Amino acid sequence: MSDQPIMPEIDDAVAAAAFRRLVAHLRHRSDAENIDLMGLAGFCRNCLSDWIAEASTDRGVELSKDAARAAIYGMPYDEWKSCFQGEATEEQLQRMQDSIAKNA
Repeated sequence: MSDQPIMPEIDDAVAAAAFRRLVAHLRHRSDAENIDLMGLAGFCRNCLSDWIAEASTDRGVELSKDAARAAIYGMPYDEWKSCFQGEATEEQLQRMQDSIAKNA
């Protein structure tokens, strides 16, 4: 028996709507920094943008890293960083490393 939960089939339109809602939520909650998302859940906005780029490539559509990040952030990544991203503390970095280890 697998440790992975069984994921029921989700209609693509429903999944897309839920994903768009997640992206809108993350754009609204700029106070939720990527380092904290990584420390808690093991993924962040950058991960979502990487997944978007990979899914695009899998479907024969090349999407640059910058374009994928802009799609998630709603603006160029460098602009978002300068507006919303602070310096990570040692504690945040350690939580992130511990969390990433769980992704393996």
